[in-house]
Formats: sequence, structure tokens, C-alpha cells
Amino acid sequence: MRALCIIAVLCVHSTSFATERLRDSNYFFLYNFVNIFMKYGTPTFIFLSSFVLFYNYFERPYTKNLITAFYSKRLKYILVPYFMFSVLYYSIMYVLNKRDLGVIETLQHFGSQLIIGKAYTHLYFVFINAQFYLFFPLALWFLKKYPAVLKWCIPLGLAIQYGFVFMNKFYWQVKYPGSWMFSYMSYFLLGAFLGSYFPKIKQWLIASRENATPGRVVFWVLLWTAWLTAALNHVNIYFQSRLYGTVYNTTLYEFLWNAHTYLGTVVLLQIAFFIYRHFSPTLIKWISQLGALSFGIYLLHPLFNLIYRANPVTSGNSMLVHLWYLGGFFFALVCSWIVVGLVVKYVPFSWIIFGNSPAKKVKKAAA
Repeated sequence: MRALCIIAVLCVHSTSFATERLRDSNYFFLYNFVNIFMKYGTPTFIFLSSFVLFYNYFERPYTKNLITAFYSKRLKYILVPYFMFSVLYYSIMYVLNKRDLGVIETLQHFGSQLIIGKAYTHLYFVFINAQFYLFFPLALWFLKKYPAVLKWCIPLGLAIQYGFVFMNKFYWQVKYPGSWMFSYMSYFLLGAFLGSYFPKIKQWLIASRENATPGRVVFWVLLWTAWLTAALNHVNIYFQSRLYGTVYNTTLYEFLWNAHTYLGTVVLLQIAFFIYRHFSPTLIKWISQLGALSFGIYLLHPLFNLIYRANPVTSGNSMLVHLWYLGGFFFALVCSWIVVGLVVKYVPFSWIIFGNSPAKKVKKAAA
């Protein structure tokens, strides 16, 4: 699932410029489709973080040592790399934008961007995850103490998220609402529900012949139908808006994005199980390594996007232009994958830059 998510993130970032600059192209519909259809990456990463945490922690005794170790690992393996890349990208943009601030002003501005995840465009995701990591021990304690609430996590998550959306729309205007965890609470609590109950309900989630019953098949068909309906409508409203200037209510954007990516988390779980069960061991090894390195690739790939976009194609040949955009995706993916993989494998204390990558464990497991 991590591999599928990082591919989606790179697809969105590699097509973002094309959706602005190629609106007269006959292939605009394709760029728009990839750019919107693949927006499941960040929400699914949040869901997956919650899913793994509750799957691993819910049955364990809630002790001081457990929580201390949890915070220690997140501080070390998440916040330290976040700080390092915030410094890197802020410095690059400082130079590229030819800013001329004093030392104190620069530090103050950097600090204000650091604490809201805005030192660079993609770092908001780490900022959101940091909020959830602060919230997780409290949520774990509450759900362990009141397990009856666990079964209500799905409606509770949706209620909190849409409560924040509507309060922000009608009563206050929070700056950067997408940088606050309340905008993703439905994914977090869906992960809590599925992660805690997974051993009991996995037959409903894993679409396979041996798990098939009439009730489960109906559930799978309804799930995929609802997901595709939401996803295609999500793609369409952006197509209409970008190409024809059609105006839609902001709540419609919010609802279709949420339905598309929320249902998509379960669909991706099913796809991941299918890939794992049916693809060749060699391909599984490569996909698993990509997933294991996904956090580092997420942090690093915008640097290669910057490098690539600094050398745009100058030919008027439309085919070369399309190939250039396609090349941007592969350039960011391959270069990031190689650099992160080599650093994790050969550089001591690589966690300072890329966090605690499980890539070596994946290699041992594949062997």
C-alpha cells in the first residue's frame, strides 16, 4: 500500500504543471484524470499510519514505557528528518526567490513555516502526521478504556471531520485548514477501527475466492461501485472547472474528494493483497522495497522535480512535450529511489535524513 501511495503522490506532483499549461491540448483530459484520480496518496498514508499503529498497539498493555518508546521513535525518525528537509527546501527557495532578509527575520520566518508544515509544499503531510502522533496515545488510552466506542469510530471520524469543515466554512476561517489533523480525522479513525478489528474482519476486506460468500461479494461490488462513482465524479468536476471555469460549491469538492479517497483506502487494501498473492516474488520484492523507502522518497522527490523542471523542453513538438512530462515522473521516482536506497544501505545514521526505513528487513524477509 505504501508503494501504491508514493506512486500516486509522484503522479500528482508530476502532472500539476501540465494541468495548468496544457489546457489547449487534446490530452488535457488525461493529465487531469491522473492528477485527480491519484489524489488518494496522502489520505491513504494517514489511514495506513493509523491502521498499523492500532494493529500493533491495541492489544498491548498500556504502560508508561510503551508510550515513552512511542514518542521517542517518532521524535527521532519523523521529526528529525522533517526538520532537516525543512531547512533544505527553505534554503533552496530562499536562494531561488532571491529573498533578502536579515538573519533574525529569516529565522523567524523559517520558524513560522516550520511549525505549520509550510517550509515547502509537500511537508504539510509530515506536520499532519506529527499531530496524529501526539493524539494517538490519548486515542489509544480512550479506546482501550471504553472499547464500546471503537465500533463507532467510522461515524465519529466522519462527524469530526465534517464538523471541522462546516465550522471552518460558516463560522471561522482557519488558515491552511488542510494542514490540520481534523481535516483527515475520518481516515485516522477508519484506520483505528480496521486496525483494531482486522483479525476479526479481514475476510470481509480481502477479496479472494476463498473468502467469497454472497454477502461479501455484494459488499465488494458495492464498495468498488461507490468508489469508482465518487472518483470519476471527482475527476469530472475538476475537468469542468479547469477547462470551462464551471463553479461548484466548495462542499461538493470536499465530499467527492473524501468519498473518493476514503472508500479508496479499503480498495487499495484489497489491491495490495491481490498483488502480494498473485505477482511474482521478484516483483513483490521490488514493490515492497519501494514501500519501505516511501517516507524518504516522499521527502526527497520534490528536489528532483525542481531540477527537472529547471530544464523544460523547448521543442514545439507536442509529442516531445508529453514525453517530457512523463519523463518527470520517472526522473523523480528513479532518482529518489536510488538515492534513498543507497543512503539507507551504506550511510551510518541515515535515519537523520530519511527516518527508520524497514528496507533491510524487507530484503531479509524476501531472502
